[in-house]
Amino acid sequence: MTPDPIPVQPVIIAGGSGTRLWPLSRAQHPKQFLALHGERSLFQQAAARLQALAAADLHVGRTCVVGNEDQRFLVLDQLAAIGQTDARLLLEPVGRNTAPAMTLAALDAAEGCADPVLVVTPADQTIRDEPAFTQALRRAVRAAAGGAFVILGILPDRPETGYGYIRCAAADGDGALPVERFVEKPDAATAQRYLAEGDYYWNSGMFVVRASVWLRALGRFRPELLAATEAAWQGRGVDASFVRPDKPRFAAVPADSVDYAVLEKCPGSGEFAVTMVPLAAGWSDLGAWDAVWDVSPHDAQGNAGRGDVVLHDCSGTLVHATSRLVGAIGLRDVVVVETPDAVLVADRRRSQEVKHVVAELQRRGRSEPALHRQVHRPWGWYDSIDHGPRFQVKRIMVKPGASLSLQKHHHRAEHWIVVSGTAEVTNGDQVTLLTENQSTYIPLGQVHRLANPGKVPLEIIEVQSGSYLGEDDIVRFEDHYGRG
Repeated sequence: MTPDPIPVQPVIIAGGSGTRLWPLSRAQHPKQFLALHGERSLFQQAAARLQALAAADLHVGRTCVVGNEDQRFLVLDQLAAIGQTDARLLLEPVGRNTAPAMTLAALDAAEGCADPVLVVTPADQTIRDEPAFTQALRRAVRAAAGGAFVILGILPDRPETGYGYIRCAAADGDGALPVERFVEKPDAATAQRYLAEGDYYWNSGMFVVRASVWLRALGRFRPELLAATEAAWQGRGVDASFVRPDKPRFAAVPADSVDYAVLEKCPGSGEFAVTMVPLAAGWSDLGAWDAVWDVSPHDAQGNAGRGDVVLHDCSGTLVHATSRLVGAIGLRDVVVVETPDAVLVADRRRSQEVKHVVAELQRRGRSEPALHRQVHRPWGWYDSIDHGPRFQVKRIMVKPGASLSLQKHHHRAEHWIVVSGTAEVTNGDQVTLLTENQSTYIPLGQVHRLANPGKVPLEIIEVQSGSYLGEDDIVRFEDHYGRG
């Protein structure tokens, strides 16, 4: 009799701000949602990789994403673009690190009776050898089905100080590597020693375990974290694909990582076995711009370019152009990243220090660490293309079937010009349809709404004028997206 397939639950941890990839990565549109390597975003790559695990003895369920409330519609849009329309989103009201995020996923999985193997991955990594990744992860799932924690480890190829390490014992009969201990990020000399000794691996942040084993281990090592997360889960609200833990209770959950809370305590516990499956698949966490350069295609001089780029007499240089032509001459080992509102120029070997620029911008109260000029909303996006005293010009895209909230402004009037598509305009008591090249005027204080009743994207140019043009000058009367 053929045994039932092992139930597998893909879990993507999609939080994080990716400040070291500024200015492309921003808090409201972080690196996991960017296409840094290939045509798909890192998040989309992760979702597709996990669904590819399906095999005769492995049944892969729908994707579970643990992420940020503010990015919920971006997650849905990116999943829909790769054909995954049935995902389940667990929305953290506040960030509490990976252990509570993982526990939400385990509690959600425990609602059924199958006790699936959770395959947990960050959303912001890239893999160059997809078949090798699939083979290693299937092996990890089959091992975890027997009750073990399984970590994916990366054999180091350089003395890296930015990663945690795993020390493993010699392989047992089936080739598994028992984990002896987890090691903090080392200094340069220690990292060099780890590389020379050969029994240390980088901790990839990907691990595989049954939901019941995770909950039992957390109850053993961090019972207060488990109890607090369970309390938030019991008070959860459900809205279509969105599951929201109780906010005050979740805010009281201790913040901790999966490694610190559980995994580092397992070796030697006598209760929970931890093994490691080596992963040789061109893995990178793209933690900084030098890592992006490393995984990008290079010319004969070691340069990597993306976008409209012209290079002359450069070597070892990365130029990422987003919105305009960028030319570079005579650069050696430099990173240049252009966006519509910011440009970064850095020594490629010091690209980890971008976080210091972000910290200074935050100290000055600047918006650039959080927002791009183009801001994504659940209904589409807007791009602030020009502004000055008492005016602002925006380009607005509304997705087919979507609409902005019914709203008014206390301090500004608005002129709308339809560039393409069809606009349904609510202007006070009147509702009218506008098509390409038609326009309308929304007086200050008028209740209004913009909607797209068509099947193609609607694009308009909006000209705002008034004494105050901030995004917080919005009084919402009706909103399809749960915003107050």
